[in-house]
Amino acid sequence: MCSYAVDLWTHHPTILTDEAALKKVLREASEAGNAIVLAEASHVFPNGAVTIALVLSQSHLNIHTWPEHDLANVDLLTCGVLEGEVILEHVKRGLEASRTAVTRITRDVTMEPPA
Repeated sequence: MCSYAVDLWTHHPTILTDEAALKKVLREASEAGNAIVLAEASHVFPNGAVTIALVLSQSHLNIHTWPEHDLANVDLLTCGVLEGEVILEHVKRGLEASRTAVTRITRDVTMEPPA
């Protein structure tokens, strides 16, 4: 199981306020990474920033945009057959990322709980 926290800066900032385009990017990325989307929710803020959450059968994919900084924050938790690196590459391409910072944490779900 892996958890990814990704900061993406873009030279295409209009996508950061385009709820429909962002949903399309996330859905296509999920499909490419073998994820099944079970549900989604989104909200557009007064400044145009968008938050979208996809509930995946194998966990979740979220995006929060900061159009005033040309920035999107993406959170992805993967498990099972989900291909996190593939999902993130699709998101990077879809947002035309000019720079990215990725924090990846591997979570060991096979460890025994502490006594």
